[in-house]
Amino acid sequence: MSRLLEKYRKEIIQELREELSIKNKMAVPRLEKIVINVGVGEAIQNIKELDAAKNELSLITGQCPVIGRAKKSISSFKLRKGQAIACYVTLRGRRMYEFFDRLVNIILPRVRDFRGVPSKSFDGLGNYTLGLKDQLVFPEIDYTTVGKQRGMNITIVTSANNDEMAYALLKKLGMPFHEH
Repeated sequence: MSRLLEKYRKEIIQELREELSIKNKMAVPRLEKIVINVGVGEAIQNIKELDAAKNELSLITGQCPVIGRAKKSISSFKLRKGQAIACYVTLRGRRMYEFFDRLVNIILPRVRDFRGVPSKSFDGLGNYTLGLKDQLVFPEIDYTTVGKQRGMNITIVTSANNDEMAYALLKKLGMPFHEH
């Protein structure tokens, strides 16, 4: 069991029950999945860019990425329906908690000029989306083998009903929010 999952089960559930005044232990919000998405627009001209992004994402997550394809054609971008333009990974269970632990304690502090993540990035349904501009903040990526700097979106899906419950959960799990 990962360190963060153990802490969640032993301490955080009880703290959230008291803070949010939830009677049922099963109604306490929890992490459901984390989706990491890397859009590779250059894959339209050069498919090798997508392979490089796929390899880097598999190093970061420890799981094989799925190829995302275009839903419709856009002629101004020279994009055809069904063309491979992204790769993404969905983490659940033990890998999800281990990735979240690394994200909060190792990766986010390595971001240049980091003052905390914005607390306004919730979607209204209890999910949080975070964007990273560079994949080099991950210690698994070898700096010398990277051909191009790529950003990624990290979506943290929780079982919370609203943003306040999700904020309380992520705050207890150690997410460094930037207070305005």
